[in-house]
Order: sequence, then C-alpha cells, then structure tokens
Amino acid sequence: MTTMHDTESEILRQAAGEPGTLLSGQSILGEPEPWEAWETSLCLWSIGIGIAGLVILGVLVNLFLLPG
Repeated sequence: MTTMHDTESEILRQAAGEPGTLLSGQSILGEPEPWEAWETSLCLWSIGIGIAGLVILGVLVNLFLLPG
C-alpha cells in the first residue's frame, strides 16, 4: 500500500530529475514578450476611454433622464 509520504517523495524525486523543472535562480514567468510595452499602453488607453465614457454617459443621464 502506498502512503502519502511515499507519493510525496516520488513526486519530489521526479521533479528533481526532470529536465523541464526550474532551478532556484530562474523566473517562473520567463522573459517578457517584445510587445509588452505596447500592450500595456493599449490597456491603459482602453481603461481611460472606458472611464471617460462612463463619466460622459453619467452626465447625459443626469441632464436628460433624471427629474430635475
């Protein structure tokens, strides 16, 4: 019968010998993609446009739909 300790030991032994495992000095995420700066800029512009749209929509609803 296999115990939990035996299973954990087997997993650790396999991970230590696997060629695809990371060493302690390596990053889990790897190197950034070359388009990372452009993608970040695109996301920030999209968030800014969305917030501006919500503000404009809120003003229009306040002016035309709410009783005043």
